[in-house]
Amino acid sequence: MLDMAVKAALILSEPARLGFLSLGVLLGLVIGVIPGLGGLVGLSLLLPFTYNMDPFSALAMMMGLSSVTVTSDTIPAVLFGVPGTVGSAATILDGHPMAKAGQASRAFGAAFAASVLGGLLGAGILAASVPVLRPIMLYIGTPEMLAIVVLGLSLVASLSGGTPLKGLVAACIGLMAATIGEEPQSGELRWTFDNAYLFDGLPIVAVALGLFSIPELADLALARTSIAGNAKPGTRWAQMEGVRDVLKNWFLVIRCSAIGSCLGAIPGIGASVIDWIAYGHAARSERGAAQTFGRGDVRGVIASESSNNAKEGGALIPTIAFGVPGSASMTLVLGAFLIHGITPGPKMLTSQLDITYTLVWSVAVANILGAGVCFLFANQLARIARVRSGVLVPIILAMTFIGAFQGTRDWGDLNVLMLFGLLGFLMKRLGWPRPPLVLGFVLGGFLENYMFISVSRYGADLLGRPVVMIVLAIALLGILRPLIPALVGRVKQWRAGFRPRFRRNNPGWDGAFTASMAAAFAFALYGSLNWDFSARLVPQTIGWIGFGCALLLFALGWVRIPAMEGGAPTHMDLPSGAAEFDRATLTRRSVAYFGGCLAYLGLAHLIGLLPALLPFLVGYLRLTARESWKLTAVLTSVVWLASYGLFHTLLVVPWPESVLGSLFPALRSMRFLALF
Repeated sequence: MLDMAVKAALILSEPARLGFLSLGVLLGLVIGVIPGLGGLVGLSLLLPFTYNMDPFSALAMMMGLSSVTVTSDTIPAVLFGVPGTVGSAATILDGHPMAKAGQASRAFGAAFAASVLGGLLGAGILAASVPVLRPIMLYIGTPEMLAIVVLGLSLVASLSGGTPLKGLVAACIGLMAATIGEEPQSGELRWTFDNAYLFDGLPIVAVALGLFSIPELADLALARTSIAGNAKPGTRWAQMEGVRDVLKNWFLVIRCSAIGSCLGAIPGIGASVIDWIAYGHAARSERGAAQTFGRGDVRGVIASESSNNAKEGGALIPTIAFGVPGSASMTLVLGAFLIHGITPGPKMLTSQLDITYTLVWSVAVANILGAGVCFLFANQLARIARVRSGVLVPIILAMTFIGAFQGTRDWGDLNVLMLFGLLGFLMKRLGWPRPPLVLGFVLGGFLENYMFISVSRYGADLLGRPVVMIVLAIALLGILRPLIPALVGRVKQWRAGFRPRFRRNNPGWDGAFTASMAAAFAFALYGSLNWDFSARLVPQTIGWIGFGCALLLFALGWVRIPAMEGGAPTHMDLPSGAAEFDRATLTRRSVAYFGGCLAYLGLAHLIGLLPALLPFLVGYLRLTARESWKLTAVLTSVVWLASYGLFHTLLVVPWPESVLGSLFPALRSMRFLALF
């Protein structure tokens, strides 16, 4: 086995193969920076070019790309609060506040160092698992998968930022949103309203971008300041401070890398789940995390980044052993196997072991190269945080719209983006945590599928399986752990003779939002009453939990208990940097921001998604940001031509048909004008 590992290293060290690996790394870094794209898009682009390559070069290039998209996606997550891929959503929680505080370079240093160590540990776990791969994978069944999903949902309290009841309601909203579409067992259509777009459910890309990108860009647009304000730009020493943070928290890196590798090895558990689970684990286990996580704690960045890079090595395990792709990206890697006559299974653990170790080395080297390139340019990238928002907002917003369209390439993607963008904006203003909603959404489908299969096949016996008992015990401990100190504190207060004085409170906007959530759950409960049992099981269960929690939260909003809790906020919080403006100004700017987004969508329906980008950029830069005509012309030209070259020419995106295209079909018959 050691001989095969050495042989694979020598094969990969040939200049031509290293060149292909480096090319894949560079493409992966570029794709990771652009919101909405990811390894799946990049691999689909590369796959046709691998037909005439030898297997080692082809796999090296593909693994180089897929391994580093979750490294460079840190850049938009930290600088703009926009997830480059769904795997960087958890990085936003602490990385973006660090950028606002002028610590973008430190966040980058920590993220890239954690990424390379996580990737190397993931590759090491893959290499070490080869001898014992088969028995472990065969033991994992749907009960174990269900227990892991429950463990993931138990992290809601850790992701709620001191408001666990709001976090639970948000998680129920996400779980309910995940039930939209065709129910897998009975084929019942749920919440589709006769709209064919909703038959397959909502795309995670549009949901994640809506919840995080639109509200963060709204903050910049409202405050009209740079991301970092007046903070000094990062230096090389600030970047090294982030590296030292990683070395200081080495045990956290190991734990979160192990989480990423192990969960990545389970088919179906993708990047959209893993970083949240690792982040929630860190929020529970790290000292003082309850007070600092979500406010710019570098440990949150380390936990997320080390796990999402380690998952690539884990995702290769079932792909190699059984031909079962561990993630969506591994589906295309499996396609490359078949193109080059490689059969997944026992042969890759025996006679084709050199190919297996080539994959291991490719993942390791790609992470080193990717992190190295990012380290070289981290300080220059951090300076973007000082660029005024009037320049950044329209450019990032345009990329967000086009990126969201990559979900299913339907107009519905943009409608979902705006709907969840408005929801995320309201939640942020009212102090509601958004991560539990995303966690509930990505785990909702898994919960429903695994619960139905496990209960149907095993019944109550599923609770007696050893792994299930261990995982559920850990989940229960995680739920109770944050409650025990609070309960002990209350008991001590009562023993000391303290009695709370209840005062009437005005819940204001928060109460109205909570009431609307309760009404939504009531509507869901009523609408699902007559569905088949398998179709209504999860909606009814989650609906009652969400309705009860929302009613309790609404009732508590009318009561203030001095010295015990502060009561619900009665107004909307101001975005950072906007405290000097009156509320009328902020309201006007909010309406202008969302009105501009809707105007862009309306114009896109008329003349096409990409053509509408030109007047949108010109209008925002001139009318809102009041930039000069020269700067407006330069930025608009560069952004539009880059979008045309990448999306229309390189990725060959099939643009949705517009009114103009319907009136003049000849426009779509010419390849270079097929934008309408």
